[in-house]
Amino acid sequence: MLECIVQLLNDIFYNTGIATYVWFISNVKDPKRKGKVQLINSSSDLFFQKMRKSLGSKRNELTNQHIEAIQEMYFAFEENEYSKIFDNEDFGFYQITVHQPEKDENEKIVLDSKGKPKADGSLKDIENVPMCKNMACLELCDEYFKREVLPFAPDAWYDKTKMKISYEIAFNKYFYKYEGLRPLSEIAQDILKLEQETDGLLKEIIE
Repeated sequence: MLECIVQLLNDIFYNTGIATYVWFISNVKDPKRKGKVQLINSSSDLFFQKMRKSLGSKRNELTNQHIEAIQEMYFAFEENEYSKIFDNEDFGFYQITVHQPEKDENEKIVLDSKGKPKADGSLKDIENVPMCKNMACLELCDEYFKREVLPFAPDAWYDKTKMKISYEIAFNKYFYKYEGLRPLSEIAQDILKLEQETDGLLKEIIE
């Protein structure tokens, strides 16, 4: 039912400065949107303007032109710098609980009353297996388990009847832009400038 999520900018409400996300939900999705989710990042300065006077936490606002620009990206349903389109499975994962056997002082595996390895609660771990629409969940989890867990914990196992399906949309991950570190020479200049600005400050405090 989820068609689109729009990330708005911070500081557009009176009592909070947190980011806001608008969800578009529909039970009559257009055929081209079935199985898809569109993410729109409108937190860029292209989609808002600073207010001349702040009202509490509200420092930014959207004009009609900004709203129309966001609306056009939604209706266009195309990818660009601010709009990304994903399959539902891109956000999904199977959560499996990994168990390891309890061992005695001789490193022998402790068995329960049914003769099966007894799980050591202190070694229990959770693994999130990325979903894939081209593989059945059991096949996918088995492959992941063999590749990512067994090489490090050969005696481990997981309960296939207790797997959970979850979804997570880490919005910023899909619009992350790498910013290179500043040159060391530039950082050194800033440090020297700060030292000059605070010259004698420590002496003044002590005296």
